[in-house]
Amino acid sequence: MNTQRVLITAGAAGIGRAIAEAFAAHGARVFVCDIDRHGLDELQRAYPAIGTMVCDVSKADEIRQMVDRAVQALGGLDVLVNNAGIAGPTAPTEALDPADWSKVLQVNLSGTFEVSRLAIPHLKQSPAGSIINMSSAAGRFGYPNRIAYSTTKWGLVGFTKTLAMELGQYGIRVNAIQPGAVDGPRFQNVIANRAKISGRSIEEESRSALAAQSLKYQVNPKHIADLAVFLASDSGRSISGQTLPIDGDMQHSG
Repeated sequence: MNTQRVLITAGAAGIGRAIAEAFAAHGARVFVCDIDRHGLDELQRAYPAIGTMVCDVSKADEIRQMVDRAVQALGGLDVLVNNAGIAGPTAPTEALDPADWSKVLQVNLSGTFEVSRLAIPHLKQSPAGSIINMSSAAGRFGYPNRIAYSTTKWGLVGFTKTLAMELGQYGIRVNAIQPGAVDGPRFQNVIANRAKISGRSIEEESRSALAAQSLKYQVNPKHIADLAVFLASDSGRSISGQTLPIDGDMQHSG
């Protein structure tokens, strides 16, 4: 029986919720934070055993309270999934508001750092600690008009590799997942913004995005969740410091 204790950031919807559901289905004890209180309420109605808390990972005080509550509720910590991230605006670099740049870095990089920093002492007490960071295909390729997002997703690759080297002596493995075009509202919003900039239709932008993939369909969030569960399982005990694309064999950013 799975006795893992799992903390997932931004787990109220999308990829995060799929990961929460997958771990719960495998018998793990799960705690989820998110800025979306309504989404958390819906998740808890569907899965009463999942613990939840509203938390903005751009705010250190809220992170501290959240990690303390999660560890208390779970009775320790075995798995941390750093899923929280924001896309930021779609705009050329010279038109990007510095405040928007800073916000994306604060959530995607600094938030991930702070959650991890506070979780590590608890993970060191686990017999099989695991950290999974959510990077992106934007952490493999350059993404025109998405410079803040792409920069942070590349940064998470270095964060993952360095943390794996630091924590390996404690038996903690650290890996990153790099989704490509994931089916859901976020991808549709990106496509809509691209269409506004290019002047092409949403349908044309959708075809263009998938043209860069060998598999011509958007990634199912459940497949990403399955990969996360595998990486944190006994079968993934020898995998650390890796970035694993799950993107239909994407060749470029499109």
